Amino acid sequence: MRVPSWLATCSTTTSTTVILFSDKQPKSSKHLVSDSSSSSDTSGSASSSSNTSDASSVTLQSNLSLQTLPSVPSLQKLTPEVLNVSISFVCSNSLQPRPKLPITCLAIHGNFLYSASSHEINVYDRTTCTHLHAFNDEDSSSGAVKSVSFCEGKIFTAHQDCRIRVWKLTPNKDHKLVTVLPTVNDRLRRFIFPKNYIKVRRHKKLLWIEHADAVTGLAVNNGLVYSVSWDRYLKIWRASDLRCLESIKAHEDAINAVVVSADGTVYTGSADCKIRVWGRPLNEKRHVLIATLEKHKSAVNALALSDDGSVLFSGACDRSILVWEREDSANHMAVTGALRGHGKAILSLINVSDLLLSGSADRTVRIWQQGPDGKYCCLAVLEGHNKPVKSLAATCEEGSNGVISVYSGSLDGEIKAWQVSASRPCSPISPYRAIKT
Repeated sequence: MRVPSWLATCSTTTSTTVILFSDKQPKSSKHLVSDSSSSSDTSGSASSSSNTSDASSVTLQSNLSLQTLPSVPSLQKLTPEVLNVSISFVCSNSLQPRPKLPITCLAIHGNFLYSASSHEINVYDRTTCTHLHAFNDEDSSSGAVKSVSFCEGKIFTAHQDCRIRVWKLTPNKDHKLVTVLPTVNDRLRRFIFPKNYIKVRRHKKLLWIEHADAVTGLAVNNGLVYSVSWDRYLKIWRASDLRCLESIKAHEDAINAVVVSADGTVYTGSADCKIRVWGRPLNEKRHVLIATLEKHKSAVNALALSDDGSVLFSGACDRSILVWEREDSANHMAVTGALRGHGKAILSLINVSDLLLSGSADRTVRIWQQGPDGKYCCLAVLEGHNKPVKSLAATCEEGSNGVISVYSGSLDGEIKAWQVSASRPCSPISPYRAIKT
């Protein structure tokens, strides 16, 4: 029996946000679904506007003593006042797909927000935050959806059952399953020859084009789709004909994250505490290992790249976000420092515009910005989730004077939609202007 995938979209009628670095949600006569729980769960909340700034300052600067990686210097040297930046934000909507299951993945494509809960993928209209439809909702055998990506008009979804599913959006706005990777044709081309099999367990062999464990991440670039898995392999697929081109044993333990820069450099993060850098030399057909980045002391859970690909951010169970920058004398990254403040493991990272957003098992989202001399500032802390923030999605809204739409998905089964604006006094937006909802 098909279970209804979504119950309601609850929106706030709040007319203004908390201004100047406040990390609290605005109060309203019509609360979001989680307002009551989030307000009761938040300690030390300001009781009046006079102490909001002080409370925010404490929150922003708390946990700076978490020296989980003492050999790595802290880059969090700036305050919003020194950086001369004003941050304003509001939680504009709260979405709760039904049944209420952990949100495992969020992705934005145009005006659509894709949200995965277990095996089901829900699609929302971002403008109205209304639910449009759900797909893969009848295929519970596929397992939890770990990642959603888009390439050449196709939607790629990574699943716990070791498969990658490919979908197309139909004219009536439904999602139709095209195929499952590896495709039947790809299997038929290879299954006869013993050389195409690799040993994955003591008494089990698979074709090298198959993942042997949950596919945990997808990244796309220049017509290629990169997939990583708990089976420790990185695979590269061609989006045009959906063929697997390469399979690389990339790590000694489960791979949790993958990102790729515009120039085709691939970064993989693993439970073996390492980040590995892969590239394809000029006139070569296969990717090779360029560098191994070793500084984390626990599993690497999330990776993000700056817009120009010159800075890599990595988050791990050690509660720190490491910042890696490209060295002029080398073609790989070197660690420059750490961003500290989260009280538990970093689970998700995303870079949008000049802001870095991090989601953590401490149930918060932090917003970071780089200032002069490579130093960073934590501009704000977004609170309200009742369980770890597993996934983030964000985009700059066109024609909105720099307003960024941020979506945070939590294991509490809730998606929060935020409107964030970071501005300087000289910008067209006044630093004291509130965002209307």
